[in-house]
Amino acid sequence: MLKLITSSSSRIHHHRFPSAAAVTALRPVAESSSPLLRVLNSLGGLGRRNGNSVGRLFFCSGSGSGDGSDQAVDAEVKSTESGAADEAQAKASSAIVSTYPRPEDYLTVLALPLPHRPLFPGFYMPIYVKDPKLLAALQESRERQAPYAGAFLLKDDPGADPSIVSGSETEKSVYDLKGKELFNRLHEVGTLAQISSIHGEQVILIGHRRLRITEMVSEDPLTVKVDHLKDKPYNKDDDLIKATSFEVISTLRDVLKTSSLWRDHVQTYTKHIGDFTYPKLADFGAAISGANKLQCQEVLEELDVYKRLKLTLELVKKEMEISKIQESIAKAIEEKISGEQRRYLLNEQLKAIKKELGLETDDKTALTSKFRERIEPKREKCPPHVLQVIDEELTKLQLLEASSSEFSVTRNYLDWLTALPWGEYSDENFDVTRAQGILDEDHYGLTDVKERILEFIAVGKLRGTSQGKIICLSGPPGVGKTSIGRSIARALNRKFFRFSVGGLADVAEIKGHRRTYIGAMPGKMVQCLKNVGTANPLVLIDEIDKLGRGHAGDPASALLELLDPEQNANFLDHYLDVPIDLSKVLFVCTANVVEMIPNPLLDRMEVVAIAGYITDEKMHIARDYLEKSTREACGIKPEQVEVTDAALLALIENYCREAGVRNLQKHIEKIYRKIALQLVRKGETKATVASVQSVEAKRVEEDNVESHPDPNQKESSMVADSSNPEQMSEPYKEVDKEQTDLPVDQSESPENQLTDVKEGSDEDKEIETTTIEKVLVDKSNIADYVGKPVFHAERIYDQTPIGVVMGLAWTAMGGSTLYIETTLVEEGDGKGALNLTGQLGDVMKESAQIAHTIARRILLEKEPENHFFANSKLHLHVPAGATPKDGPSAGCTMTTSLLSLAMKKPVKKDLAMTGEVTLTGKILPIGGVKEKTIAARRSEVKTIVFPSANRRDFDELAPNVKEGLDVHFVDDFMQIFDLAFDDDNSQHSEKSVSL
Repeated sequence: MLKLITSSSSRIHHHRFPSAAAVTALRPVAESSSPLLRVLNSLGGLGRRNGNSVGRLFFCSGSGSGDGSDQAVDAEVKSTESGAADEAQAKASSAIVSTYPRPEDYLTVLALPLPHRPLFPGFYMPIYVKDPKLLAALQESRERQAPYAGAFLLKDDPGADPSIVSGSETEKSVYDLKGKELFNRLHEVGTLAQISSIHGEQVILIGHRRLRITEMVSEDPLTVKVDHLKDKPYNKDDDLIKATSFEVISTLRDVLKTSSLWRDHVQTYTKHIGDFTYPKLADFGAAISGANKLQCQEVLEELDVYKRLKLTLELVKKEMEISKIQESIAKAIEEKISGEQRRYLLNEQLKAIKKELGLETDDKTALTSKFRERIEPKREKCPPHVLQVIDEELTKLQLLEASSSEFSVTRNYLDWLTALPWGEYSDENFDVTRAQGILDEDHYGLTDVKERILEFIAVGKLRGTSQGKIICLSGPPGVGKTSIGRSIARALNRKFFRFSVGGLADVAEIKGHRRTYIGAMPGKMVQCLKNVGTANPLVLIDEIDKLGRGHAGDPASALLELLDPEQNANFLDHYLDVPIDLSKVLFVCTANVVEMIPNPLLDRMEVVAIAGYITDEKMHIARDYLEKSTREACGIKPEQVEVTDAALLALIENYCREAGVRNLQKHIEKIYRKIALQLVRKGETKATVASVQSVEAKRVEEDNVESHPDPNQKESSMVADSSNPEQMSEPYKEVDKEQTDLPVDQSESPENQLTDVKEGSDEDKEIETTTIEKVLVDKSNIADYVGKPVFHAERIYDQTPIGVVMGLAWTAMGGSTLYIETTLVEEGDGKGALNLTGQLGDVMKESAQIAHTIARRILLEKEPENHFFANSKLHLHVPAGATPKDGPSAGCTMTTSLLSLAMKKPVKKDLAMTGEVTLTGKILPIGGVKEKTIAARRSEVKTIVFPSANRRDFDELAPNVKEGLDVHFVDDFMQIFDLAFDDDNSQHSEKSVSL
């Protein structure tokens, strides 16, 4: 802190200027009558200052000043230097220590570095001295009645930016400087400072006069020789000096209006100043300004009074601008705060007035009213236990503060409770005929699924109400499982809601979160009921075989309560914590592989298998459903495109052989997209040709008009042009090929052209719409639209060679045929072995071992002399090798393949088989009868061998699937042996079914 002091015994001089207002002398507040003081008193309240004010001037805070500096300075200002008798004498004595010997007699002084600001004459400053030697020297000088030292501003470090160096770093660098290094860093001009007091490391300095360093005397502590500087002579009556001083005073007056800190500075200065002069005015303005240390040092070094006043004027002007900015910032913030407070108060008053008049209730009352109005229509149908919970929560809501966190939890809870459709059901339609029409309209085939839905509707009609069931539609991708659920909802006139549980790993998605969690929400079923608005929707749970299992529990187990008909009448959601009746909800689940569903969950469902579509069904679906919807989606008219049956058949067999029709739809969309591009390009080409022809026709017409100057003809031409100006520029105008091939002069005459244009103007639009060229998609050009065929015939051999047998397999994409191949690697005594390849699973590997044992036994029975298996190393392969395979239904096929190689006999032509075989030769049932039958038909197999236990599955197939097949049902492998290797099969006719 820099603070201003002066001797109370100083004489006060009067300086009178030519003008009455131009007075530069300041007196104590009680006595002074100078114009400057009157101005400052009138603006700053100086004349109203009480007598208890402490004579201090807060200048700029330096980091080196301590917390107790103010008290120390006050004590020093109020006390004498060498033992005053009492407190009254201390207050009456001078604040400056006796100056005997005189200050100007000191030509060698201790050098004190000032890190932050220079010390101006007439001001005091506390500094900290860390150097023990320097501190001891200062103490010794004070005791020797020579309490003076030189205070010099420290120059900035040449290698550092002074704008970014912190105060602590500056002080550290000051303390580290010693001797000559410190001497080189000091400014030449400083201030002779009186050592007023020393408290520990804190030294209070009082500025007296300017000094200039001449040379260094000693280094530790730094002592220098100095010259005492005096201001240059000046004319007190100089107009420039007076004008500049008046401007300084005027600026100070303006600053006083905005800055209370400046007002305190002026009050302190005017109370303790002894003599007021122009140099003191300049020093005062520079000392209390917020300028940086270099600008203040420049004022200190300036000995020309006029120039010093100019420099000070610049500083106080800049201070004025800063004060204006400060005032504007404070005003803007104050307006903002006061505006918000005023708005808040007015809103609160408005609420209170409205509440008194009954015009509006508060937020809690409005919320309570909203919830009561929402639940009132459902009160009769709502269960009593739910009504009790709602009433309790409404009461609690009234007691809670709106700002509390529990208030928002209770509000959200009530929002969900009152939004659910308690006891509200949609009216179901039990018209079986209507439902049959809707199902047939949306889907082709799928007789089993449609029959099951119609049964459900019939039972509901007889009972008068429907009970919710859990139906699981299983089948390959793309067979329409999800769309079947939507059609069922439409047929029953129920609301539809779908959510997929594929990859679901969080139980809270099904059962909801606890209300104590942040962001808690109910489960999917509660969200479903709120969305649909009825308590009996149709809920489609998609991809139930792909449920995940994470750290948050097992969702499959959480679904047990939801999908159990005996439990879901009291389904408990964690968020609502009240039982919900889901017994009227019809659940439809979809899955690709039923085996992936956990058994406890599967036990609660009624599985309806969708095997897939055969070629004939795919043809109907593509023609009646997919092609129609795709054509409309692409904006193509039926008369613009023709896709032949041969093209669709080739598309199904060579590109889309899977069980579903999703891939078939993608290929049809691909075809129509390319057709759309083709039509657009053709239209643009025609528009270009028509424009060229229009320009050519106009040119011919102009030539003919010029060559036949008949006024009638010219008039008719003008009429023709004006009657139909767009005739020749129509982009889709059909032009006869023979006419366009002829040169212009050999075509019709201009008269005929004009006549045709005139007569055909009314029929132009009809010609455009009726003569559109049709795009034909046939088997020959199908590859141009969808690329090369993806699939080739699964049937590799027309007649299977020795050791090769066709088997039937089931995959997630549907059924397929595959060959099992066996070959001889080497032969020798005791080398009997079997090598397996083809990415076979454990079950198929075991089936191969069983087949090898059975084949060896049967061969010994049929040909006792044949020791093929005992002496042969065999290799059994199931192509394709890149496809993993597993399952129990390949035992029969493997056994037949081994026997074919051992007996060197090929199996019967067009024969395929499937079935699991035991060590005793019994044939066990298999799955996927429909898929395997479809795969056999696709490969043009005529004879199929199935286990006898699968006869019922085969009988349930549609007639078009069984048509043209010779199916044999066997229960012992010897029957397969006779079918595969004997030419006469008449003895097994009772086991076969020929269709």
